[in-house]
Amino acid sequence: MPRGFFVTGTDTEVGKTHATVRLMRFLKSQGLSVIGMKPVASGARKVGERWVNEDALALQRESSVPIDYQYINPFVFERPVSPHIAAEAMGVRVNLDRISQAFCHLSTLADCVVVEGVGGWRVPLNADEDVADLALKLSLPVLQVVGIRLGCINHARLTQESMIASEVNLGGWIANWLVPDLPYAAEVMASLDHELGRKALAELAFQTVEIVQPSLDEDCWRGDEILRLMAA
Repeated sequence: MPRGFFVTGTDTEVGKTHATVRLMRFLKSQGLSVIGMKPVASGARKVGERWVNEDALALQRESSVPIDYQYINPFVFERPVSPHIAAEAMGVRVNLDRISQAFCHLSTLADCVVVEGVGGWRVPLNADEDVADLALKLSLPVLQVVGIRLGCINHARLTQESMIASEVNLGGWIANWLVPDLPYAAEVMASLDHELGRKALAELAFQTVEIVQPSLDEDCWRGDEILRLMAA
């Protein structure tokens, strides 16, 4: 069976790509070969004859082996709007079978594949399917990225409730600090641990910019649990 994780978030702009890259770096530090995949992306620029998304490019750069962009990001749209709207504007339908085929190909090339979703958990991908359906199809443990800021407890609880209702393999959550000096930070983390029923798999330190060189010094990972989830 393919090994890896599906990374989702409470919303857009909570640091899914940042968390995915950091997770890939952690897994590589454990001696694993890793490929990152962003199946659907909205917001792109044209390079030559191809539209490319910056988040997908970041995952491509972080991958252990060279991978053609079309497998990293099968569906990419120019406009930075909900993918089902962007796809319709281009006369395209996001096809989950095509994504699954690309994922299966990637899974033969590395020890694990880390798949990043688009937007939040219930973002529509086409008229009938959304991110939750994609996660179910790929059958990977799902990690929820919680951007630690005001309002995150409510958003995290609602997202996890929806994930449970979707009957996915609930892997856990990652805390990504979005503000440097959040009031009552310790209390917020304790509340999230309690409400989500488990401690965070990782705490990602606040950063103003993405670190180019791999560094895990400021991150706190529950490594044994992450590796156990991937092996289950």
